[in-house]
Amino acid sequence: MGEKPNLPHGIQAEGNTAIGLHGVAPSPGSGVEVLSFDATSTAEGAMTLLLTEQDVRELAPMEAAVEALEATLKRQGQGKAFNQPRRRLHLPDGGLQVMPAADLGTGMIGFKTYSTSGRGARFHVLLYRIATGELLAMVQARTLGAIRTGAASGIATRYMARDDASTLGIVGAGGQARTQVAGVCAVRPIEQVLVYSRDPERRKTFAERIAATLKVEARPVETPQEAVAAPIVTTATTSAQPVLLGQWLRPGTHINAIGSNSIIKRELDLEAVRRADRIVVDDREQAALECGDLLEAWERGIVHRQRLPELGEVVAGNYPGRTSEQEITLFESQGIGLWDIALAELVYRRAREAGRGTETPL
Repeated sequence: MGEKPNLPHGIQAEGNTAIGLHGVAPSPGSGVEVLSFDATSTAEGAMTLLLTEQDVRELAPMEAAVEALEATLKRQGQGKAFNQPRRRLHLPDGGLQVMPAADLGTGMIGFKTYSTSGRGARFHVLLYRIATGELLAMVQARTLGAIRTGAASGIATRYMARDDASTLGIVGAGGQARTQVAGVCAVRPIEQVLVYSRDPERRKTFAERIAATLKVEARPVETPQEAVAAPIVTTATTSAQPVLLGQWLRPGTHINAIGSNSIIKRELDLEAVRRADRIVVDDREQAALECGDLLEAWERGIVHRQRLPELGEVVAGNYPGRTSEQEITLFESQGIGLWDIALAELVYRRAREAGRGTETPL
C-alpha cells in the first residue's frame, strides 16, 4: 500500500480507520472504514485561498457552524479527529499561541495561531490537505474564534441541558457573549435571555442588540444571581475571581463556562464545581493545563481530571450528557484547535463554491 500521510506527533491513522488515498483501498470485507480524500492534485503549483473576517462572517452562519462542529466532535469521540493542546510562547511584551489539530473525516490538518502584543491580538488559521500537504487556505480568525466557541456551547447545551429549558442567563456582555447567545439559540427555542454585566449601560445595550439581531426577548438584570437562576447559564468573562457562586445554582441547571482558559482565570467558585453532578471538558489534556475553574477541585481531590469526559465523547454517545432532570451539568470550554479547523474547512468549502477569497501561489 501507499504511505500514510505525515501527521503531527501523537496523531496516527490506524486500527479500524484507514486513509483512502488515490488508487489505494483496504481489501474487501476487511471491516476497515475508508476515509477518502482527493489526492489527484499535488502541492506543486497549488493556489492558497486567503479569506478575511468578512468572508467568515458571511460564510459561517451559526446554524452551519453548529452542524460542522458537531460532526467533528463526533469524529473526535470516535478517534477520527485529533487535537493537541494550545502551546504558548510568553515574552515580556507579548507572545504567540499555536493550536494544532486534524480531522480524518474532512481530510484536513492545520492550526490556529495568534500573536499578542500591546496593540492587541491577531488570529489566523492555516488549513492544509492531509493527503497532499497543500496549504489550502489562510483564514483571518478573530470572528471565526468567536463563532466556533459559541457553536460549541450550543452543542454542549443540546446534549447536556434539560429538554424543557427555554431561558438563558448570560454573565458577561463582551466580545464573545453575542455568539454564545447565538449558539444556544441555534439549538433550543429560547424564549428569554437574561443579561448581567457589571456595567449597567453595557448590559442594557447588549440586551437590546440581542433582541434586535436574534429576535428573542432579552432584558438586563441587576445581579448575577438573577441570570444564574435560568436553566441554561453561560459565563463569558475574563474574570480572575468567581462570577458564579455555587449557592445560587438550582437543580437541573446547565452551565457553559467559557472564560477560564488560563490557570489564573476563574469564573466559578469551588462550591459551583462541587455541586456539578456532571462535568464535561473540550480536551482533557488542555483542561489540565488551562482550566482555572477546576484547579482547586483537582487539588482537593473533588474532581479527577483523567475521568472527565470530553464533549466529543458525549456527542459520539460514549458518555451521557445528562441522566436526570435534577442534575447540574457543567461544560468547561477552553477552546480547542479542532474547532478552528472544522470551521475553517466550512468557510473554505463555501468560499470555493461561491468564488470568494483571494488566490495566491504560496
